[in-house]
Amino acid sequence: MSSIWDEREEAYRTSDEHREGPDLDLLVEWAAGARTALDVATGGGHVARRLREAGLEVVSCDAAPGMRPDVVCRAEDLPFADASFDVVTSRLGAHHFEDVEAAVQEMARVARERVLVVDNVYAGEAVEEADHVRDPSHVRRYSEDEWRALFADAGLRITDVRHLDRAIRVTPWLERTGCVGADAERVRELLADRIEADTIRIERIALSGSKA
Repeated sequence: MSSIWDEREEAYRTSDEHREGPDLDLLVEWAAGARTALDVATGGGHVARRLREAGLEVVSCDAAPGMRPDVVCRAEDLPFADASFDVVTSRLGAHHFEDVEAAVQEMARVARERVLVVDNVYAGEAVEEADHVRDPSHVRRYSEDEWRALFADAGLRITDVRHLDRAIRVTPWLERTGCVGADAERVRELLADRIEADTIRIERIALSGSKA
């Protein structure tokens, strides 16, 4: 997977859909008051960038060296001591985690105060199939109930949950993962009832959990 993401680095670093958005603004708001942060599965580094602009000391990590994180590691195996960071964040990476339960538990372990997660919400099996065809590194989206259980199992008390709607342009969304030809046609077919004027609306969930 790392080699795939190494090749995608520039596309995700410059993507408008990743560089900005209300979910990114919300993470910055929720992190207010913290001094240190770890951004897990940093991707294009947008959360880390915004938190640094807000004055936090940030360490970024990602499994793909090509994403140029501060530390190369999997979310399921964070090489940091317990309670190393005031806040731990992860935005739009969880649906790629091989073991999301282990990843959330690791994020909770290294967090001193709270864990903040944003990801796309489970929207049915047709959408899951489309995600897999578009991007073979996709594992699974999760529902709000599943996220609540993941946080609870990791010893996190949920303090806020938000659902946010984001409009995504379909053509660049496909191009970012190199999805072309028959695969692109299959994705459009699976999502036909959701696409309008080359735009699809994606629901995201944002959760804030404090250490119990």
